[in-house]
Amino acid sequence: MPIIHSTKNINPLDLKKSTRIGLAFPLNEVNMTSGTETTSEQLKANLLNILLTVKGERLNHPNYGIGLKSQLFEQSIDELSLLENINTQLAFWIPEIIITEINLQTDVDLHKASITLTYQITLDNSQDTIQINFGGGNGPSTPTGPPAPNNPILGA
Repeated sequence: MPIIHSTKNINPLDLKKSTRIGLAFPLNEVNMTSGTETTSEQLKANLLNILLTVKGERLNHPNYGIGLKSQLFEQSIDELSLLENINTQLAFWIPEIIITEINLQTDVDLHKASITLTYQITLDNSQDTIQINFGGGNGPSTPTGPPAPNNPILGA
């Protein structure tokens, strides 16, 4: 009789490569039609969505979201309370994810902040890391595309 040391749970949706599970980020022409192929990709997209959504921003779900950007630029950031806030939101909205490590780096002079989250997916016990950068020309805080032209009416 064989001895099995570890097992890996595979979601049935992951077996069929032609099945798309949800939207992929960033939302652009390619990702809007291709979507995510595996449940772990979709969980990562859901994690990114809940981290960047401000409470009250999502219709009919006023408690959804962490509003990470607004929390990172507070006068003093308590990593422990930030981790507790994230895990509380995830326990309710995405119980398949548990944050195992949080690393926060800020540069007050350059108005930059970076957060790295290591998380575990409880479905298959896999781990992954996500890093989000704010300010200083990187990340969600800066607009994408060409610079806006000067507008004499607005005095720009």
